[in-house]
Amino acid sequence: MAERSQKRRRSGGRSGNAERRGGSAIAQMPWQIPINNDRPIEPLNEDGVQAIHEGAMQILEEIGMEILNDEALEIFREAGATINGQNVRIGREFIMEMLERAPSEWTMTPRNPERAIPVGGKAMLFGNVSSPPSYWSRDSNGKQTGTREMCKNFIKLSQYFNCIHFIGGYPVEPQDIHASIRHLDVLYDKLTLSDKVVHTYSLGKERVEDVMEMVRIAGGHTHEEFEAGPKMYTNINSTSPLKHDEPMLDGWMRLARRNQGLVVTPFTLAGAMAPVTMAGAVAQSLAEGLIAVALAQWIRPGAACAIGTFTSNVDMKSGAPAFGTPEYIRATQMTGQLSRFYGLPMRSSGVCAANVPDSQATWETMNSLWASVQSGTNLVYHAAGWLEGGLIASPEKFVMDCEILQQIQRYFDPALTATTPDDIAVEAIRSVGNDGHFFGIQHTQDRYTTAFYQPFLSDWRNYEAWDAAGGVWTTERAHNVYKAILEDFTPPVMDEAIREELAAFVERRKLEGGAPTDF
Repeated sequence: MAERSQKRRRSGGRSGNAERRGGSAIAQMPWQIPINNDRPIEPLNEDGVQAIHEGAMQILEEIGMEILNDEALEIFREAGATINGQNVRIGREFIMEMLERAPSEWTMTPRNPERAIPVGGKAMLFGNVSSPPSYWSRDSNGKQTGTREMCKNFIKLSQYFNCIHFIGGYPVEPQDIHASIRHLDVLYDKLTLSDKVVHTYSLGKERVEDVMEMVRIAGGHTHEEFEAGPKMYTNINSTSPLKHDEPMLDGWMRLARRNQGLVVTPFTLAGAMAPVTMAGAVAQSLAEGLIAVALAQWIRPGAACAIGTFTSNVDMKSGAPAFGTPEYIRATQMTGQLSRFYGLPMRSSGVCAANVPDSQATWETMNSLWASVQSGTNLVYHAAGWLEGGLIASPEKFVMDCEILQQIQRYFDPALTATTPDDIAVEAIRSVGNDGHFFGIQHTQDRYTTAFYQPFLSDWRNYEAWDAAGGVWTTERAHNVYKAILEDFTPPVMDEAIREELAAFVERRKLEGGAPTDF
């Protein structure tokens, strides 16, 4: 009976793969894993890399990290660290030995194996906006508090757009669901409305264990199959400067033991929680990240880890975080150099400080995303939908950002740099000569439908044609696209027995009280 049940689960997952639909609201690029073959921008020379590495090691050896988790403290004690209260100082030999255990590339496989994503190497993956408490749309009458319906709509957008490869935390915090059970409802929505890789917040034992079990159920896995390789991931943030808190390390260790994806991203804002100099901020960020990677490798050699950067600067007039700045770009590029030095995949973000999806939002996000390209980033968080330094999620901004992401994917297309005789096109040039054009020749006719990127949002008509069509500005066009996608959306197929098992798990955990909260 158990064997038949397991076979039923697996076949249900595969039928979902076969019947996945892309939708028809827009013409978009197909699902693909973008490969960044460009040589990374490396602003540091070899001495600079060594100087930042030395700074990170000195921080760990001489200043130490506050580890606010008793279990992690005992593990570091066992590993030979110097413990003073909750301060952990540990030598570079140990750190580098642990980094030798960490894989430079690994794969996450969600319930739909066709959506598996490789982390590391030259792969560059994009994720949705995660964790804003507030929402903004053209029809929302200003900034609003996040709800489950808003959150579900972002999950639908994340599933619909092929340029989104993984679904991070809550795309907007659904504050109409009590915090004790919020993770249960949102993960149910993610796992039924999407078949892409999902995330768990490391905010206490119950949330982490619940999400791992729900991902296991959704994939139709035995416990052994679930732990055979990453099916999901967490991202933890250090509490800069130089602290790791109790619940995040608890979740980090739980996922390490069960062989799931681990991303550590210090939130080092230069001038506030880190030195005002970019090199100092990057060195501190690396120290905060590397000690978490070392912890995971001690617990489980070969644990799937990535190191993140969220190093930017603050507005020194107001103290507000700034993103997409020249300083942010350089910090991201430098962290990319050091991540390759340590042999770790890297995470960065598509972020901005703008409050609405306007020109500022576009140029700051563009700066952030191209910094990710230039740095050799593997995982780009918040790549679509982020506003107000992460306090607002916007569906219009999501759509606008996906236009940028598609353009980046097209930029990576090897066809753009192909140099065969047909690409050099000497005979086509000869046929046109000095007095003609290329519109009607056969070389153009054979290629014109696929020669150039075709936008789904940008309007390339001249002013008169644009004005005659109603003069619709970009944000309004993005609003119309997002509404059309929601109308067109069809969830990926899920075996009904698996859906029922997920729903029953959610109901049982709700009856048990979910996760403890302070309110």
